[in-house]
Amino acid sequence: MTQELMTPEEARSRLIARRDALAQEDALGEEGRAPVTLQQDSVGRLSRMDAMQQQAMAQAQERRRAAERQRIDAALIRLDEDEWGWCATCGEEIAPARLAHDPSAAQCITCARVSV
Repeated sequence: MTQELMTPEEARSRLIARRDALAQEDALGEEGRAPVTLQQDSVGRLSRMDAMQQQAMAQAQERRRAAERQRIDAALIRLDEDEWGWCATCGEEIAPARLAHDPSAAQCITCARVSV
């Protein structure tokens, strides 16, 4: 079975679609990141702790989306500079299957394992 190469145009399209989806997820998660206010008369301590935990999880999701958005933007720059598909660390070609799975991948699998 041969692996078909993803064209730069297909990669760009997937990256932009994912970036747009992240923006929509950000908009939906805005309420969950809002500060938790203390309303002692209507909310018990455990309810407040639960709300704070949910807020922390929403903030962590926001940070993960921001990091993914940075990877996508970097991949779009690599596409513009004809560097997409080449490892940023060693300069070798990134496996087509890796790029098909994640077009924002900046390293070959060997270099990615070393940097973990």
